[in-house]
Amino acid sequence: MNIKILHIDSNHPILWKQLQEAGFINHEDFSSSKEEIEAKIKDYQGIVIRSRFKIDKTFLDKATSLQFIARVGAGLESIDCDYALTKNIQLIAAPEGNRNAVAEHTLGMILSLFNKLNTADIEIRSGYWNRENNRGHELDGKTVGIIGYGNMGKSFAKKLRGFDVEVLCYDIQENVGNENAKQVSLEELQQKIDVLSLHIPWTTETDKMVDADFINAFANPFWIINTSRGKNIVTTDLVEAMKSRKILGAGLDVLEYEKLSFETLFQEGKTPEAFQYLLNVKNTILTPHIAGWTFESHERLAQVIVDKIKEKYSIRK
Repeated sequence: MNIKILHIDSNHPILWKQLQEAGFINHEDFSSSKEEIEAKIKDYQGIVIRSRFKIDKTFLDKATSLQFIARVGAGLESIDCDYALTKNIQLIAAPEGNRNAVAEHTLGMILSLFNKLNTADIEIRSGYWNRENNRGHELDGKTVGIIGYGNMGKSFAKKLRGFDVEVLCYDIQENVGNENAKQVSLEELQQKIDVLSLHIPWTTETDKMVDADFINAFANPFWIINTSRGKNIVTTDLVEAMKSRKILGAGLDVLEYEKLSFETLFQEGKTPEAFQYLLNVKNTILTPHIAGWTFESHERLAQVIVDKIKEKYSIRK
């Protein structure tokens, strides 16, 4: 049987090309509503998405022929995974595809924060030459904590090998530490670190995980970097910690205010007070969910998805 795949988001052209060459039948629909897609999804065995809309129970009930959902990205939170699995629908993701990009972006955020590169650049362009106000910090000698030691966390720890730093990691899985990071309890990590980097999915366990109680459990003031998911941090609590100097600076590639598609902020009307604070202070770096969004990862993500689909659903012409 020929496998028909519906692509509902645009991706690197190698994905379409290689699937077609392997014998799959590709169709695309980048503009129809979720309801319109639901009306025809019964005709497809596979679907390729990014984050255009949520693949929920209603959608899955109409996808009577669906064998797999392939998300060209790392996380699967836009899919009702548990319900999909009850229908024997395979879930395919590609965290291997952008882990290097995320790691480089994370490191770049830390170095920019420590050396005040963004603020110094803005001041120079505005005619100000403030050397003392832009005196920075060195990463060497610091302890870096990584929460979430999967593809992204491991890749970031590898980038730190060129620095004289201690790297600790915490993960709900046991025995994931390696030569680049020592696995410790959350309590030990909170006692020792100077820099915290989040590399966790968005789940019921991690939703709003970084709140006032979590932050106050750290022994020392620290910098925080989030390249995972915005809703893992309670922004109002983050801001209060920055005001009290418990958090020394924040690099946020993701925001609590993002839409599920990650394509825009969902805020309407007045900007939330906490977000306005982040926009106005100098010890923040904000980027629009682009840590894993490089030219190289664009192609690599597509290649990982192609390879996984072909491995599971090989077709003989």
